[in-house]
Amino acid sequence: MTAIKVPLSWLNDFVDVFDLDPVELAERLTLAGLEVEHIRWVGLNPSAAYHVPADRMGEEDGLPWGLDTLFVGEILKTERHPNADRLLLATVEYGGDKPMTIITGAPNLQPGDTMVKIAFATIGARLVDPYADSYKTMTLKAGKIRGIQSEGMACSAKELGISEEHEGIIILPPNAPVGMPLADYMGDAVFSMDLTPNLARNLNIIGVAREVAALYDRPLKRPQPELAALAGIVRPEDMPRPQPPAQPFVNIVIDDPDLCYRYTAILIRDVEISGSPGWIKDRLRKAGVRPISNIVDATNYTMLEWGQPTHAFDYDLLVERAQRAGQPSSGRSATEPVLPTIIMRRAHDGEKMTTLDGVERQLTNDMLMISDTLGTVAVGGVMGGLETEVNDRTRNVLLEAASFDFINNRRTSQTLRLPSEATARFSKGISAEMPVPAGMRCARLMVELAGGEVVAGIEDCYPTEQHSVVIDLTPAEVKRILGMDVPAAQISAILRRLEFGVEEVNVAGAETAVGSGNATGAETATGAETAPLRVTVPWFRLDAAIPADLLEEIVRIIGYDQIPTTLMDDALPPQWRNWTLEGKERVRDLLSGAGLQDIIGYRLIGQEVHRKLLAAQGVPVYDPAGSSVDTLQLPVILDPENLVQLENPLTPAADRLRSTLLGNMLAALAKNARTFDRVALFEIGKVYWPVAGELLPAEPELVSIGLTGARESHSWMKQDDQMLDFFDVKGVVEELLARLGLLADIRFEATVHPTFGVRAARVLIGKNELGVLGEVHPAVRRAFDLPDQRVCVAELRLAPLVAAVSYRPAMQPISNFPAIKEDLAVVVDEGVLAEQVEGMIRQSGGSLLREVRLFDIYRGKQVAAGKKSLAYNLTFQADDKTLKDSDVEKVRKRIIARLGQTLNAELRG
Repeated sequence: MTAIKVPLSWLNDFVDVFDLDPVELAERLTLAGLEVEHIRWVGLNPSAAYHVPADRMGEEDGLPWGLDTLFVGEILKTERHPNADRLLLATVEYGGDKPMTIITGAPNLQPGDTMVKIAFATIGARLVDPYADSYKTMTLKAGKIRGIQSEGMACSAKELGISEEHEGIIILPPNAPVGMPLADYMGDAVFSMDLTPNLARNLNIIGVAREVAALYDRPLKRPQPELAALAGIVRPEDMPRPQPPAQPFVNIVIDDPDLCYRYTAILIRDVEISGSPGWIKDRLRKAGVRPISNIVDATNYTMLEWGQPTHAFDYDLLVERAQRAGQPSSGRSATEPVLPTIIMRRAHDGEKMTTLDGVERQLTNDMLMISDTLGTVAVGGVMGGLETEVNDRTRNVLLEAASFDFINNRRTSQTLRLPSEATARFSKGISAEMPVPAGMRCARLMVELAGGEVVAGIEDCYPTEQHSVVIDLTPAEVKRILGMDVPAAQISAILRRLEFGVEEVNVAGAETAVGSGNATGAETATGAETAPLRVTVPWFRLDAAIPADLLEEIVRIIGYDQIPTTLMDDALPPQWRNWTLEGKERVRDLLSGAGLQDIIGYRLIGQEVHRKLLAAQGVPVYDPAGSSVDTLQLPVILDPENLVQLENPLTPAADRLRSTLLGNMLAALAKNARTFDRVALFEIGKVYWPVAGELLPAEPELVSIGLTGARESHSWMKQDDQMLDFFDVKGVVEELLARLGLLADIRFEATVHPTFGVRAARVLIGKNELGVLGEVHPAVRRAFDLPDQRVCVAELRLAPLVAAVSYRPAMQPISNFPAIKEDLAVVVDEGVLAEQVEGMIRQSGGSLLREVRLFDIYRGKQVAAGKKSLAYNLTFQADDKTLKDSDVEKVRKRIIARLGQTLNAELRG
């Protein structure tokens, strides 16, 4: 959302609004998509004039000016206070019985000033206290200052509640009528509007005026010659092209037309820098802009009025820089000044420039710079440079009006952390046809405010011209989508009110105008209602490209509240099941059912997260047998230097895309472990892995599981402190895989992992790695500020799990015959994993072996050194008969034989 403040007095220059209730107008604009967030009443009393309840008025709504206490006054005489060097005595005529004497210290008044129009407050006026720390009103009282009675006050903008300015009093135009109540003369209603990006064309007074004219079917007034010259023009190809100057005054070079679409320059000579007149200051203040000087105020005024940011360079400084750079004079004689050259180019890596705010900024190659032959003079569309700014000595001004790539402009502003009113408009897109009329308006305003003259002709560099956008639309399509009949003539009238060009295309392909003359749509269309309308998008609109955009315009003007409630008339589109989403939700349901809580972690991280995950790098670790293990290997996805980096991060602490869920999981476990004795979490989310030779990264989804704390909560039934460990997280993974039907295809393989150390296992499906699980290494645990207890984490790929989800449940009856349970204890080498023994037992047991459960691991005197005993409980059962001991014995012997052959296992006596 982008904000703009619109004074109705300024809006009335372009469309009649003074006869409209501001509250109703605000509601109508809001319903049309231009949200009026707030109305600020400047001097007006809405409770009296517009029936706004008084109890709804707050300090942010403005200060009503008393009709009998605040007037347009005129200073008849000004002289020094006899008892104070810094104070003045002023005699003021305000329409009362006699002139009043006031005492003022305003710096913009001098002894001897006469015929100066001011905002005059009489005794009893309610004003804003300019010296209070917060908003506070006061009542003006009579009093003596250094022995002389003051009978009123010359008011500043702050005292009237217009703005925060208190440096001087408000000076009104010479034609201000003395004695008129100030509220009648300069009272106003100011709309604070929040506009969505698709309505960014209305970030200016004329844009809002177009909307009001269309909503109320009123003509758009064109008081300025620049605006009047555009009446009736729709296509950008029909826009008037400026004449070049008879004598060139600047060279323009656009090195990268993809970043700068157009650049124009106008020269204004012999200006005099000073303050702006009161009417300019008044409008800028109401629009939320602080007046600075007549030249700068002219650029800001044009931006607010037309929506086209401009920039004023000191032309003589540009010429001086060109001379210092030794720039050729383009065939001129040695006595003639050198022509400056303005170059639109990308910044050089490492290049620096100091912007108008006095900050030296580091530039990158993807930023558009405005430079001359000596160096940079501005960041294109963001902010000007300090070396060429207009100052009190400026006499000749080079006025820039340009069109830039809005994406590049937004990125540059974000990278430099340099927001501005110009960027707020450039970053939403401005038509390449706008710089010429807006630049001419600004130049004419500069001459009006600062004197001088505009050099005839405009330097215009326009390498790639804007072309028309034409959209075909049928009334039948409008009815299908809106659910209401809108006649072709009404469609045409609405679009024409918004300055679209509309033609009807008949069957033979000929085109005729539709709905001309009657904006209400009351007349009959010239063709059938089914005939398509060929709509040409006006030159200043960049947001309309497809029929849906036109439908939005139509319904905005008709009113969203006018669309009838109807049932859907179209056939329902085919519904396709999203198997991936359903599979993901199945995994989510299984983990939630296992007692784990779902979390959502940030996808943006900093490199510090991965450095914590690698805190065990270089820390000596040992395998269970006590042998030293080499320095942990660094997987590519954990390498902090291999993370996908954002071009425009919001903060350096979140400038990378995560490549693993482990960092989010450990951070969440640490936070929750401070509060809960037992923490069990899971996350399903995307990670981002760089792909060699590809611009965009791969985006696989992973499942992360984290456990820490007590296995069971303390109670009278359970007093011991058993803690969650490696086998608990392994059990969760096994249960998940079993519920998905994958357990038979899965095997676990011991591994060494940077985050887990040696207490880790790879999870494999055949030869493909599904994921990893393990206990977090103590060094990593400390890095994440986790408690001094075991922390167990698993991370699995989601895609194989989703692929395994079955949507046709398989039913299997329970056997009616009894099972036989036997124990089997074997002695194996210490390095043989229990999972390997279990897997061989299952392979050898055949269909009669229903369950294998490890219930004991023994190391001690009764087994040889380097050996261990593994004891399993085996369950045998058949579906068609009662098993005999001889049936089970055959299977048992086969199992023992296979264990001995493959794992060198021996039956324990």
